[in-house]
Amino acid sequence: GIAFFEGKGVRHFVDHQAAIDSPIAELIKRYPIKSTNVIAHIRKATQGVIALENCHPFVREAWGYQWVFAHNGDLKNFDPLLDGSYLPIGTTDSERAFCYLMQSMRVRFGKQLPELNDLRAFLNEICQEIASHGTFNMMLSNGSALFAHCSTKLHYIERQHPFNTAALSDEDVSVDFAQVTTPQDRVAVIVTEPLTTNEQWTALRAGELKVFVDGRALA
Repeated sequence: GIAFFEGKGVRHFVDHQAAIDSPIAELIKRYPIKSTNVIAHIRKATQGVIALENCHPFVREAWGYQWVFAHNGDLKNFDPLLDGSYLPIGTTDSERAFCYLMQSMRVRFGKQLPELNDLRAFLNEICQEIASHGTFNMMLSNGSALFAHCSTKLHYIERQHPFNTAALSDEDVSVDFAQVTTPQDRVAVIVTEPLTTNEQWTALRAGELKVFVDGRALA
Protein backbone atom coordinates (compact mmCIF):
# COMPACT_ATOMS: atom_id res chain seq x y z
CA GLY A 1 0.00 0.00 0.00
CA ILE A 2 0.96 3.63 -0.41
CA ALA A 3 -0.44 6.96 0.74
CA PHE A 4 0.78 10.39 -0.29
CA PHE A 5 -0.35 13.86 0.61
CA GLU A 6 -1.57 16.49 -1.81
CA GLY A 7 -2.21 19.56 0.33
CA LYS A 8 -4.49 18.36 3.14
CA GLY A 9 -5.80 15.54 0.97
CA VAL A 10 -4.41 12.01 0.75
CA ARG A 11 -4.28 9.63 -2.19
CA HIS A 12 -4.42 6.14 -0.68
CA PHE A 13 -3.87 2.91 -2.63
CA VAL A 14 -3.84 -0.54 -1.03
CA ASP A 15 -4.00 -4.09 -2.38
CA HIS A 16 -3.94 -7.47 -0.62
CA GLN A 17 -2.24 -9.14 -3.59
CA ALA A 18 1.52 -9.69 -3.67
CA ALA A 19 3.39 -6.63 -4.92
CA ILE A 20 4.79 -8.53 -7.90
CA ASP A 21 1.26 -9.34 -9.13
CA SER A 22 -0.62 -6.24 -7.97
CA PRO A 23 -2.25 -3.93 -10.52
CA ILE A 24 -2.02 -1.23 -7.83
CA ALA A 25 1.76 -1.60 -7.86
CA GLU A 26 1.69 -1.22 -11.63
CA LEU A 27 -0.50 1.90 -11.31
CA ILE A 28 1.93 3.45 -8.83
CA LYS A 29 4.82 2.85 -11.23
CA ARG A 30 3.02 4.89 -13.86
CA TYR A 31 1.44 7.55 -11.63
CA PRO A 32 3.47 10.80 -11.40
CA ILE A 33 3.57 11.07 -7.59
CA LYS A 34 4.59 14.50 -6.30
CA SER A 35 4.23 14.94 -2.57
CA THR A 36 6.06 16.30 0.46
CA ASN A 37 5.21 13.19 2.51
CA VAL A 38 4.75 9.61 1.26
CA ILE A 39 4.35 6.40 3.27
CA ALA A 40 4.57 3.04 1.51
CA HIS A 41 4.44 -0.46 3.00
CA ILE A 42 4.82 -4.07 1.86
CA ARG A 43 3.22 -6.28 4.48
CA LYS A 44 4.57 -9.54 5.87
CA ALA A 45 1.48 -10.76 7.70
CA THR A 46 2.06 -11.83 11.32
CA GLN A 47 -1.39 -11.05 12.74
CA GLY A 48 -4.67 -10.83 10.83
CA VAL A 49 -5.60 -12.54 7.59
CA ILE A 50 -4.41 -11.37 4.20
CA ALA A 51 -7.27 -9.03 3.28
CA LEU A 52 -7.75 -5.50 2.01
CA GLU A 53 -8.82 -4.14 5.41
CA ASN A 54 -5.53 -5.33 6.90
CA CYS A 55 -3.30 -3.57 4.39
CA HIS A 56 -1.05 -0.71 5.46
CA PRO A 57 -0.86 2.23 5.49
CA PHE A 58 -3.92 3.11 7.59
CA VAL A 59 -5.56 6.54 7.57
CA ARG A 60 -7.53 8.40 10.27
CA GLU A 61 -8.57 12.04 10.87
CA ALA A 62 -7.75 14.34 13.79
CA TRP A 63 -8.05 18.14 14.06
CA GLY A 64 -8.98 18.43 10.40
CA TYR A 65 -5.87 16.60 9.20
CA GLN A 66 -5.43 13.15 7.71
CA TRP A 67 -2.95 10.98 9.63
CA VAL A 68 -1.22 8.12 7.81
CA PHE A 69 0.41 5.25 9.70
CA ALA A 70 2.39 2.10 8.86
CA HIS A 71 3.99 -0.44 11.20
CA ASN A 72 6.62 -3.12 10.79
CA GLY A 73 6.77 -5.58 13.68
CA ASP A 74 4.74 -7.84 15.93
CA LEU A 75 2.98 -6.88 19.19
CA LYS A 76 2.14 -9.58 21.73
CA ASN A 77 -0.64 -9.40 24.35
CA PHE A 78 -1.57 -5.96 23.08
CA ASP A 79 -5.26 -5.34 23.69
CA PRO A 80 -5.69 -1.70 24.73
CA LEU A 81 -9.03 -0.32 25.87
CA LEU A 82 -10.54 1.62 22.97
CA ASP A 83 -13.32 4.08 23.80
CA GLY A 84 -14.91 4.14 20.34
CA SER A 85 -13.36 7.36 19.04
CA TYR A 86 -11.01 5.27 16.89
CA LEU A 87 -11.72 1.62 16.16
CA PRO A 88 -9.92 -0.87 13.91
CA ILE A 89 -11.63 -2.06 10.75
CA GLY A 90 -9.34 -5.05 10.28
CA THR A 91 -7.74 -7.53 12.65
CA THR A 92 -4.08 -6.51 12.83
CA ASP A 93 -2.07 -5.51 15.87
CA SER A 94 -0.84 -2.59 13.76
CA GLU A 95 -4.25 -1.00 13.30
CA ARG A 96 -5.06 -1.52 16.99
CA ALA A 97 -1.85 0.29 17.87
CA PHE A 98 -2.72 3.13 15.48
CA CYS A 99 -6.21 3.52 16.96
CA TYR A 100 -4.79 3.51 20.48
CA LEU A 101 -2.16 6.08 19.51
CA MET A 102 -4.76 8.37 17.91
CA GLN A 103 -7.18 7.98 20.82
CA SER A 104 -4.43 8.75 23.35
CA MET A 105 -3.29 11.75 21.33
CA ARG A 106 -6.79 13.24 21.31
CA VAL A 107 -7.19 12.61 25.05
CA ARG A 108 -3.84 14.29 25.76
CA PHE A 109 -4.31 17.37 23.60
CA GLY A 110 -8.08 17.85 23.45
CA LYS A 111 -9.52 20.00 20.69
CA GLN A 112 -6.36 21.65 19.34
CA LEU A 113 -3.47 20.29 17.29
CA PRO A 114 -0.39 20.49 19.53
CA GLU A 115 2.87 22.23 18.69
CA LEU A 116 5.45 20.02 17.03
CA ASN A 117 7.70 19.71 20.08
CA ASP A 118 4.76 18.74 22.31
CA LEU A 119 3.59 16.19 19.75
CA ARG A 120 7.10 14.79 19.44
CA ALA A 121 7.37 14.33 23.21
CA PHE A 122 3.99 12.60 23.36
CA LEU A 123 4.77 10.25 20.47
CA ASN A 124 8.07 9.31 22.07
CA GLU A 125 6.17 8.40 25.23
CA ILE A 126 3.34 6.45 23.59
CA CYS A 127 5.69 4.60 21.21
CA GLN A 128 7.77 3.41 24.16
CA GLU A 129 4.59 2.13 25.81
CA ILE A 130 3.42 0.26 22.71
CA ALA A 131 6.91 -1.08 22.01
CA SER A 132 6.95 -2.74 25.43
CA HIS A 133 4.63 -5.34 23.83
CA GLY A 134 7.03 -6.29 21.05
CA THR A 135 8.50 -4.78 17.89
CA PHE A 136 7.20 -1.33 16.93
CA ASN A 137 8.97 0.15 13.93
CA MET A 138 6.48 2.72 12.67
CA MET A 139 5.99 5.80 10.52
CA LEU A 140 3.29 8.44 11.03
CA SER A 141 2.57 11.64 9.12
CA ASN A 142 -0.06 14.37 9.04
CA GLY A 143 1.33 15.92 5.87
CA SER A 144 3.37 18.54 7.72
CA ALA A 145 5.85 16.27 9.48
CA LEU A 146 6.79 12.62 9.38
CA PHE A 147 7.58 10.72 12.59
CA ALA A 148 9.59 7.49 12.59
CA HIS A 149 10.04 5.26 15.64
CA CYS A 150 12.59 2.44 15.68
CA SER A 151 12.34 -0.69 17.80
CA THR A 152 14.79 -2.85 15.93
CA LYS A 153 15.67 -1.62 12.45
CA LEU A 154 15.15 1.64 10.54
CA HIS A 155 17.58 3.61 8.38
CA TYR A 156 17.38 7.02 6.74
CA ILE A 157 19.24 9.20 4.28
CA GLU A 158 18.94 12.85 3.29
CA ARG A 159 19.58 13.89 -0.28
CA GLN A 160 20.08 17.46 -1.49
CA HIS A 161 21.80 19.41 -4.28
CA PRO A 162 24.11 18.40 -5.86
CA PHE A 163 22.28 15.11 -6.34
CA ASN A 164 24.28 12.02 -7.26
CA THR A 165 23.63 8.70 -8.97
CA ALA A 166 22.50 5.94 -6.60
CA ALA A 167 23.07 2.22 -7.18
CA LEU A 168 20.18 0.05 -6.00
CA SER A 169 21.12 -2.77 -3.65
CA ASP A 170 18.73 -5.45 -4.93
CA GLU A 171 18.95 -4.82 -8.70
CA ASP A 172 21.67 -3.89 -11.16
CA VAL A 173 20.09 -0.47 -11.66
CA SER A 174 21.31 3.07 -11.03
CA VAL A 175 19.21 6.21 -10.64
CA ASP A 176 20.57 9.65 -11.50
CA PHE A 177 18.61 11.89 -9.14
CA ALA A 178 20.10 15.00 -10.78
CA GLN A 179 17.87 14.30 -13.79
CA VAL A 180 14.62 14.43 -11.78
CA THR A 181 15.32 17.14 -9.19
CA THR A 182 16.04 20.86 -8.91
CA PRO A 183 18.68 22.65 -6.81
CA GLN A 184 15.93 23.61 -4.35
CA ASP A 185 14.84 20.03 -3.66
CA ARG A 186 15.67 18.15 -0.47
CA VAL A 187 14.54 14.58 0.24
CA ALA A 188 14.65 12.30 3.27
CA VAL A 189 14.06 8.56 2.78
CA ILE A 190 13.29 6.26 5.74
CA VAL A 191 13.40 2.50 5.19
CA THR A 192 13.84 -0.79 7.01
CA GLU A 193 16.96 -1.76 5.04
CA PRO A 194 19.22 0.59 3.01
CA LEU A 195 18.12 0.71 -0.62
CA THR A 196 21.45 1.65 -2.19
CA THR A 197 25.05 0.47 -1.96
CA ASN A 198 26.97 3.67 -2.73
CA GLU A 199 25.37 6.03 -0.19
CA GLN A 200 25.81 6.49 3.55
CA TRP A 201 22.62 5.55 5.43
CA THR A 202 22.09 6.39 9.11
CA ALA A 203 20.69 3.70 11.40
CA LEU A 204 18.18 4.79 14.05
CA ARG A 205 18.88 3.56 17.56
CA ALA A 206 16.51 1.14 19.29
CA GLY A 207 13.86 3.26 21.03
CA GLU A 208 14.66 6.39 18.99
CA LEU A 209 11.95 8.66 17.56
CA LYS A 210 13.03 10.84 14.64
CA VAL A 211 11.10 13.73 13.10
CA PHE A 212 11.40 14.80 9.46
CA VAL A 213 10.12 18.10 8.03
CA ASP A 214 10.60 19.22 4.42
CA GLY A 215 13.11 16.48 3.73
CA ARG A 216 15.27 17.25 6.76
CA ALA A 217 15.79 15.25 9.97
CA LEU A 218 15.27 17.49 12.99
CA ALA A 219 17.80 17.35 15.80
